[in-house]
Amino acid sequence: MNVISIQSHVVYGHVGNAAAVFALQRLGLEVWPIHTVQFSNHTGYPEFQGQAFGADHIAGLIDGLEVRGALARCDALLTGYIGDPGLGAVILDAAARIRAANPKAIWLCDPVMGDRHTGLFVREGVPEFMRERALPAADILTPNLFELEILTGQKPQTLAEVRDAAAGLLEHGPKVVLVTSLSPDGNTAGEMEMVAVTAPSGERGGKPGGAWRIAFPRLPYFANGAGDAVAALFLGFYLKSGSVPEALGKATSTLFEILQTTMDANDEELQLVAAQDRLLTPRRQFTAEAL
Repeated sequence: MNVISIQSHVVYGHVGNAAAVFALQRLGLEVWPIHTVQFSNHTGYPEFQGQAFGADHIAGLIDGLEVRGALARCDALLTGYIGDPGLGAVILDAAARIRAANPKAIWLCDPVMGDRHTGLFVREGVPEFMRERALPAADILTPNLFELEILTGQKPQTLAEVRDAAAGLLEHGPKVVLVTSLSPDGNTAGEMEMVAVTAPSGERGGKPGGAWRIAFPRLPYFANGAGDAVAALFLGFYLKSGSVPEALGKATSTLFEILQTTMDANDEELQLVAAQDRLLTPRRQFTAEAL
């Protein structure tokens, strides 16, 4: 299977494509990465070097893939941080062209906009692009709780409210919504949760066909790129299995393995390479339960 991944890239560390590409490759998928930026390191450090690439540059790379016949062989598009709404138009066009060449291809959009700790960190116009244009066009959406609030205009507090808010997004187009990094009221102490909802029979839009929750121990450690990794892992396992609860369970088990390895190394950058031999055989297995 082949995946086009349009995301930021860093030389040092593992965020954006530097997290997604290796993870997908270790799952056995071919990845064609398109970097929207190339920085020396992620921007959470006091300084960084590098440059962002313009929308025309990204569009030209898509053109080149089309000439090679690659779009017809693309099984999925994965997108993450979009710093400029102008780039969003290029991504929408890429998704449309991929689907035209291969109607079975899917688009997983990770609507990266911010989180509860840092707030909004994208340019003006990006939240509107995510709500009004990406949401209706994407097949799978993977917001965190903060991004779910932006997309829905709601502030869900309980697990049931998070499930219902995510299910409401299905009416706007996606087949699957996966909410990551939950911390709603009532969450069991010491656990992290994720919730996935699906439209019936995998159809786009409509009322929810299923809902699942998964929980795993909250580690006393933070590593950049975890959200990028879980989006890629969920996509990879979903492409291999076609099952949302199975993909959720395997992605969570693998993510926990990576986070545990990172904590053991006492490093703030994801230890993807160190954990690579256990990406398919994590030591702890977590299972999604129906809601």
